[in-house]
This record gives sequence, C-alpha cells and structure tokens, in this order.
Amino acid sequence: MKIHIDGQLLDEADAKISVFDHGLLYGDGVFEGIRIYHGRVFKLEEHMDRLYDSAKAICLEIPSSKDQLTQDLLETVRANDLRDGYVRLVVTRGKGDLGINPRLCPKASIIIIATTIKLYSEELYQHGLTIITCATRRVNSAALPPSVKSLNYLNNILAKIEAHQANAAEALMLNDQGYIAECTADNVFIIKKGVLYTPPVSAGSLRGITRGAVLDLAVEIGVPVKETDLTRYDVFVADECFLTGTAAELVPVVQCDLRPIGDGKPGPVTARLLAAFRELTGSTGTPIFNEAAPVAAHGAGLPANLGVEDGTPEGALTAAS
Repeated sequence: MKIHIDGQLLDEADAKISVFDHGLLYGDGVFEGIRIYHGRVFKLEEHMDRLYDSAKAICLEIPSSKDQLTQDLLETVRANDLRDGYVRLVVTRGKGDLGINPRLCPKASIIIIATTIKLYSEELYQHGLTIITCATRRVNSAALPPSVKSLNYLNNILAKIEAHQANAAEALMLNDQGYIAECTADNVFIIKKGVLYTPPVSAGSLRGITRGAVLDLAVEIGVPVKETDLTRYDVFVADECFLTGTAAELVPVVQCDLRPIGDGKPGPVTARLLAAFRELTGSTGTPIFNEAAPVAAHGAGLPANLGVEDGTPEGALTAAS
C-alpha cells in the first residue's frame, strides 16, 4: 500500500508522522472519508469544499490548493490501483510541542490513505441494523459545531462503546434538548406515511455528503422530504428507518431500543432510495484513470430481499412536542 504524506508517496511501513503532531496529541485537525465507485471518486468536489470549510472554521491553513490536493488524492488512488474503495484524507495541525497552542505548529500535515472499507456485514445490509439510544449526548453545537469534521471523535466513540456493550450495531445520539442528532458515524432518516424525515443540521448532525445526495434523490423520485426535529418516539412509530454515511452508504434499520420499526424488515421506500443511490454512484464521479469502469446497472448491489416498489403513499408525521 502506498500512502501520501506531505507530498510524498511512501510504503505503508515508511508512512510516519511525528509523535509531537497535534493531530495525534489532541485530535487537532480535520478529515474527509471519500468513496470510490467503478473507477470514479464520488462527490469529490463536495468533500474538498467541506474539508477546506472545516479547516477554515478551526483556523487551520491547509498547505495545498484544492486543485493540487485533488491531484494528490487521485495519484494516491492510482498508485494503489483502486477502482472501488475508500479514501481517508487527513489534515493535522502538524508538529508542535506538548502544549495545546496551535501557533507553535508552523505547518499542517496532509495524509492520504486509499484502501477498502466494510463497515457492516452483508447480512446487516440485507436484513437491517438493530440500534439503541445511548446515554452519551452529542456535544453541544455551541461548544463544537457539528459541521466541522474534526479528528476528535471521542464523543462518538463513547456512544459506539455503548452500542457494542448492548450488542447493537449503532447508537442514536440525542442533543441537549432530547432531540435526535445523529448516530455515531451516520445521519438518521425515517419514513412515515411516505414522507422522508431527517434531523436538521442545527440539531447536532453532520452535514453529510451522502445525506445530501439522498435528500436530492428523494425529491427526484417523488418522495416528500422534511428536515425537522425528531424524538425517539418518532423512530419507534416510523414505518421505515435507515442510516447514511460515506462509509456506511445507505443501510436499513429494523429495530430501535427493542422495538421493531414498521414490520421489522427493510421497507419499500428505503429500497427505492437505495436503488437510486446505487445508480448515482455507478454513473457519476471524478474519473481516476483514463477510462472509468462501465456504468453499473440500475439497482446494482441492491440486496435481494429489498424489492423495489413503485408508488409513494401520501401523509405526514405529526411533530412531537
């Protein structure tokens, strides 16, 4: 495996950073997780924009232009001969001393890792996840804006530990007001009477790239969309539920806090959105090689038990007080 560090492509064994790097010492930095499908990088421009926005928000100067960093990323993927996979793009504060003062870190470091990832087993994609609500609350937006995709994921990790201890695949994280923010690494969606609901970014959720793609796809296929505060009750009584994320893609949820969601199986609207998402990832993106892989067929990769049904029932969710 070849890894890019500060302008150099290095063998994995030689890819090293300083023990004084503040990304290691304090989680001071930002990152992006980016998907590769069929020889193309999915939503690369959007990921680059979010990376630079996150860096600007924490006063971190990235020592490379967007164009140059894009070329470095593509070069790293080509060096690893990947047609399908995952890229982790990291910008750390850089080498400093043992204090937290970022001014003593003269130059940020850039790390690009191109490999593969599998967040959940195929069985979970086919039959759905079991999730819980964790006691760990999402960090208040006034303390750390959720739109900043920072290296400090301890809040999420503590919630993930709770999920593992409860033998659940994921955990719902609530904000200080008791509304759903997100899961530990995924955005949350529910469907009620044919309407798609998801928490607003102001509730404490990341402005997910996959989240945005799914919202756009829902509009395209005629599924009404509403961003609104959601409670656990809304999840309990939903007809369907699913999670989205770059690594997770789109994965159904069939149980929350021991309560079955809908009939306890992935639902038809989820199936339609998954098929549309597969079509999108199979036909768009920034080419990596001279010729990208053939475009995937409609619904490619759709689990066999997620049958696509036409038509969307009408209706709306009654907001919980």
